[in-house]
Amino acid sequence: MPWQRPMRWWRHAITDRADVNRAFPADALDRLERAIAAAEARHAGQIVFAIEPALPVARVLAKLSPRERAIEVFGHLRVWDTERNNGVLVYLLLADRDVEIVADRGIHRHVGEAAWQQVCETMEDAYRDGRFEDGAIAGIEAISALLAKAFPRGEGGNELPNRPVVI
Repeated sequence: MPWQRPMRWWRHAITDRADVNRAFPADALDRLERAIAAAEARHAGQIVFAIEPALPVARVLAKLSPRERAIEVFGHLRVWDTERNNGVLVYLLLADRDVEIVADRGIHRHVGEAAWQQVCETMEDAYRDGRFEDGAIAGIEAISALLAKAFPRGEGGNELPNRPVVI
């Protein structure tokens, strides 16, 4: 796991918002926003895409895992607060090139951990090659396909913002 490597603290010390802007320029964020909106038109799920450049070094030294941080972000962004418990957070910790998916209980019981892990691996493979936008869109499309099975389009509107959040 990349987050357990000895020099992890250094990557977090030198990664900042400028790295996010290089990986996801404004036009790429616009395209991701449109991809999320298009995906949500096919199902009743809610997708939130969050990018965090790095963790404070103290949290890295305390061995906070990307998964633990993703769960914190899930609560902070209130992804859990949807009418049908159908929120999904896609969390990218850029310094670690680590993707975590946290799904609300209403979705997770239909999809399961193995499917989420497969989506994360697909995205991480693209990120290792520097294809950030491609990886993000592939992840959004894969999540949308899973959500379409569990939460077909029905009543309800867009409860969470489609614009990717940079933390």
